[in-house]
Amino acid sequence: MSLINEYRATEEAIKELQARLKNLSEDDKLQTELQFESKLRALMGEYSKSLRDIIALLDPQGAAKAPRTGAVKTTGTKRARKVKQYKNPHNGEVIETKGGNHKTLKEWKAKWGGDVVEGWSTLLG
Repeated sequence: MSLINEYRATEEAIKELQARLKNLSEDDKLQTELQFESKLRALMGEYSKSLRDIIALLDPQGAAKAPRTGAVKTTGTKRARKVKQYKNPHNGEVIETKGGNHKTLKEWKAKWGGDVVEGWSTLLG
């Protein structure tokens, strides 16, 4: 798309969004919701309460069931990778990695072959 076409399309989208915004701002339902939200936030500030406190007050059972955003439980289905140590017999260089996405390890595999390089590995834990 040429730059002028992109400019015109963006300009048209802005006009449509401005018209939509104007219609929404004139809606009585939106005005009452905005008024309610501002009064609720003021009340929460007055009593030093958070949204979580309000939810716990209004729905104590639902608040207890709701997952916390900070604490994510893992199912434990994916096992942790073990550290492998590769020692190059040609130059004595040693690499420790958990996966095969190591830059030097890839270079070694390209130069001497994957099977040969895997023979240089020892499992650390």
